[in-house]
Amino acid sequence: MPKRFNGVINLDIRDSVPDWEPFRASRAPEGSPNVLVILYDDTGQAAWSPYGGRISMPTLDRLAADGLTYSQWHTTALCGPTRSCLLTGRNHHQNAFATIAESATGFPGNHTHIPMENAFLAQVLSDAGWNTFWVGKNHNVPVDEFAMGASKRNWPIRRGFDRFYGFIGGETNQWYPDLAEDDHYTEQPYLPEDGYHLSKDLTDKAISFVRDSKQTEPDKPWYLFFCPGANHAPHHAPQEWIDKYEGAFDDGYEAYREWVLPRMKARGILPENTELTPMNPMPEGTTSPQDAVRPWDSLSADEKRLFARMAEVYAGFSEYTDHEVGRLVDYLEESGQLDNTLVFYCADNGASGEGSPNGSVNENKFFNGWPDSIEDNLPMIDRLGSPDTYNHYPTGWAMAFSTPYRMFKRYSYQGGVCDPLVISWPRGIKARGEVRDQYHHAIDIVPTILDCCGVEMPGTVLGYEQTPLPGESMRYSFDDGKAPTNRRTQYYEMLGTRAIWHEGWKAVAVHGPVPSDIGHFADDRWQLFHTDVDRAEAHDLADQHPDRLRELVDLWFEEAGKYDVLPLNDLGVLDYIKYEFQAPAPPSGTYTYYPGTAEVPERSAANTHGVSYRILAEVELSPSAEGVILAHGSRFGGHTLFVKDGRLHYVYNFLGLAPEQELVSGPLPGGRHVVGVEFAKEKTGEHGESHGTARLYVDEAQVAEGALRTQTGHFSLCGEGLCVGYDGGDAVTRQYPPRFAFSGGRIVKVEVNVADDRYLDLERQLQAALARD
Repeated sequence: MPKRFNGVINLDIRDSVPDWEPFRASRAPEGSPNVLVILYDDTGQAAWSPYGGRISMPTLDRLAADGLTYSQWHTTALCGPTRSCLLTGRNHHQNAFATIAESATGFPGNHTHIPMENAFLAQVLSDAGWNTFWVGKNHNVPVDEFAMGASKRNWPIRRGFDRFYGFIGGETNQWYPDLAEDDHYTEQPYLPEDGYHLSKDLTDKAISFVRDSKQTEPDKPWYLFFCPGANHAPHHAPQEWIDKYEGAFDDGYEAYREWVLPRMKARGILPENTELTPMNPMPEGTTSPQDAVRPWDSLSADEKRLFARMAEVYAGFSEYTDHEVGRLVDYLEESGQLDNTLVFYCADNGASGEGSPNGSVNENKFFNGWPDSIEDNLPMIDRLGSPDTYNHYPTGWAMAFSTPYRMFKRYSYQGGVCDPLVISWPRGIKARGEVRDQYHHAIDIVPTILDCCGVEMPGTVLGYEQTPLPGESMRYSFDDGKAPTNRRTQYYEMLGTRAIWHEGWKAVAVHGPVPSDIGHFADDRWQLFHTDVDRAEAHDLADQHPDRLRELVDLWFEEAGKYDVLPLNDLGVLDYIKYEFQAPAPPSGTYTYYPGTAEVPERSAANTHGVSYRILAEVELSPSAEGVILAHGSRFGGHTLFVKDGRLHYVYNFLGLAPEQELVSGPLPGGRHVVGVEFAKEKTGEHGESHGTARLYVDEAQVAEGALRTQTGHFSLCGEGLCVGYDGGDAVTRQYPPRFAFSGGRIVKVEVNVADDRYLDLERQLQAALARD
């Protein structure tokens, strides 16, 4: 409601009385806390030191000693959906975030445009008198809004945040990130050789945002959503932090489980009777073989050495980022703000199994359905964590870091959804260093923050009637460790996996997630666990309590109907791509791009994956001309057309696998030319890749020809978009340095044509859709 003007208005200002109050922004109640949410990726409970894990987290240890550690806090099993819960306080399907933004399928519960009826907490707190900042990962912009020409309706500064600095999408290269600031893309401030790492950059920016606000509004509280790239792949860290863990994981992942379980019990995280679950608990045929774990004693000596090093890199990445978070916490303490800052330090889902049984030096292989091999990975062992790799550990470590639970990220078992959370608020919480066992979920964070800030959720925000918050405040648990849980029910669904928890019991469908491609959901067997006494879900009681199981399954369907959960989807990676958002192609099938523009995100760019295509560039060349004409992707998957040493080059980097595929012209004459490359697809390979012939052209003349294989999946989960006149982020090829801007001439325009295959692809997709009806 607008505030009433209580001044006096007469003909002459000399006879009038002003009233500034209706026009000023609202002020937070005196003594209101700052709010700091520190949100990591891909971390199981058993990884971090406060939970008994082997990864040292000094800043988190410090906050836990001064606050509370929660043993039964739950997420959605995937990053973007969990983050949507933390941003709005609603369930992920209510937010249309059934899965990540890059995999939205265009249904009410899965289009990833968070409804305005689900206002962000930032908007509510901003209206109530808080400064609001978002720093780091933003996985909650729908892919059709990634591009500069798209709507910014769901960018942070349109959803209540005063400032934003970070990256858009699920992951980014920690050495060469794709960065955005406020409402536009920007370049990293300096390079790795000058000491750059994203974790450091984000901390610097977070401190600057808070300092800037306090300089002019010293009494105004703030809310900071701080989301480092850790611990999501790629696992990148400075060498000295990796080396701190040398030898720490040589005993293997099964031994780690045996080691960490008693430590978790000793810290009060788990009851004394908690048992380990089986290493590979999914029955054959119920999930993807890519999620299997290879027994440690079945590995060769080289494999053990490689797998152990991958865990060392992950650990170094995690602790290094905690160190950077520590700089932020130190600043808050030194400036007198920490005592009245409500801190949530947590992770958005369980440890990630996306590295496959063999681990990966290029996680993009997983997203292209391409197998990892020890032969490809082992030569990179000494470069893991560096800019030369895009690495991810094997599934065995996902299992270990999710001890004692079944499975890991993407699954609705505890291994995917039961995650670390520490809450610290020195002024507001009397208890120190205690564990809390109450059952809670990500949707409970927003009600907790509102409760602690003394702010009620408004009925309308920006004119939109608000959806009621389904969660409960956790504040009751702050000073009463024995208080009963105030939650009764929580459903789960992720990528085809399903579960429901109700009053201490949990039912779980035995069905793996994408990319299992099983279907037949109606035939799934459901398991039943009494989680009040069996926290690990080790003992299936379905046969002993069939009536209770039936009630829970019925309740799951009731919740599914309430929150737009259906349809279920467990499609394989390459089939999933058919449903993802694709920018509408021009009628001609030709996209035109110009120099001097921001990079075009992959989902909005011409789609050259799995099809024939043609790239033509109109250029003016001097004898000194060199640089990138067009580049898309990175050294871990991409292609680039460029001029170097007076010759035209086309390089296709297929998933970072050596050797790079290259066509090179003879010496280029000066003047105005049309140069380009044409790829004619001839067949599809074993893993969905495309094979055919590429031809390089200068004007009408063919100047080179060769066989080429191209990716059917994306070059990157996000970032590394299409660039004209430079190569943004990580360079596609090692033949030139980062960016390698075009000089010594002029690029008039570049055209990318996919017309021939565009129509064939649409026909194939239509046939597939009809076959499913």
